[in-house]
Amino acid sequence: MPSPAPLQGPLLLERFAALDEFLSQGYPLWHPEPFTELRLGWEDELPELARWLRGRSLEQAEASHGLLHLPDAPAPFPELAARSHELADTGAFDNAPERQWPSALCLDVPGRKWQQIQAFAGSLRFAHPPRHWLDWCAGKGHLGRTLAHPNAALTCLEFDPLLVEDGQRLSDRLGLAASHRLQDVLATDAATQLRPEHTAIALHACGDLHVRLLQLAADQGCGQLAIAPCCYNRITEQHYQPLSTTAQRSTLRPDRRDLRLVQSETVTAGARVRRQRDQSMARRLAFDLLQREQRGLDQYLPTPSLPVSWLEKTFERYCHDLAQLKGLAAPAPRDWARLEAQGWQRLAQVRNLELLRALYRRPLEIWLLLDRALFLQERGYRVQAGRFCEHRLTPRNLLLLAERSELPTEPVDNFVDE
Repeated sequence: MPSPAPLQGPLLLERFAALDEFLSQGYPLWHPEPFTELRLGWEDELPELARWLRGRSLEQAEASHGLLHLPDAPAPFPELAARSHELADTGAFDNAPERQWPSALCLDVPGRKWQQIQAFAGSLRFAHPPRHWLDWCAGKGHLGRTLAHPNAALTCLEFDPLLVEDGQRLSDRLGLAASHRLQDVLATDAATQLRPEHTAIALHACGDLHVRLLQLAADQGCGQLAIAPCCYNRITEQHYQPLSTTAQRSTLRPDRRDLRLVQSETVTAGARVRRQRDQSMARRLAFDLLQREQRGLDQYLPTPSLPVSWLEKTFERYCHDLAQLKGLAAPAPRDWARLEAQGWQRLAQVRNLELLRALYRRPLEIWLLLDRALFLQERGYRVQAGRFCEHRLTPRNLLLLAERSELPTEPVDNFVDE
């Protein structure tokens, strides 16, 4: 059965309103973080569900990862899961027949990244053929070169001078009309780089970086945009600042910690990496119990990322060294095996409690995407929002396509510095 078409027109506002209600009502369920809180606020209201989740094993949690349908789960889990599934389907863009690209285009591009670029490129459907691509936060410009090949104009904006130099060399080798420019896209002069004839593109530009593109492209009248957002939590403000007037009227104001939920999905990893990840988390959770006792304060204490070599230490040495790193007194002697076992028990509980939060992960991501879609719609664009590739290729597989009804008839020479 073919996937539904991407959301557009009145469906953008309709879906946003439904998501806003679901996320706002469920905020007490997805705001608390099981990793940092020993007991969650909602557990007193839903004791049966809390007991069921806490009673499951780590293996059961792993088997349930990525699944919404858990038939044995007490209410309201099944009802919330069904609603989450319903709201999370944005529809998908039709992918163009696979093209044969010159091998030089995928030079130095990791395999999965190249697949993402191909899927992104194959999903773009504009009423007017793009004439001048603007690759935002371009890196070496792999995405822009793919779209501009063989004869469209290309401007790439990048903050790293080495990537600018490498990108220009790769574009010159292909004989493309490309200008790779050193540009801090958050600087005040970034607006001068955008023109009405531009088709602005960004594949996985983080947080404030892609928001900046949306705002400047709308202000400068760029004719077309194609953006796959990423890392919504990478923002300057402590709380999310809505873009559209519709979202600004919402009572939902997620903070940066809330926004991390979108990125929190565990990616597929090998058995060794999974074992190391689990051991590291179990030790952190055990140390959390220790530090609460040490400080006489029932509050989570953030700890830095530690080298994998720390896992080779005995658990007692691990705790002593981490206590010293955090400026705490040396822990008193205790049953270290028992404390470490408590860490593994907490890990199983955390992973299972996270299953409830996971019901809100994709709805939150789409709520954020549709805020951006509605912002562009309010600025006069025709907008589509949907998936551009399968989840296995990247969990951040949502794409915004936007196009003004009237495009400029005469292109501006964008290769003349002002």
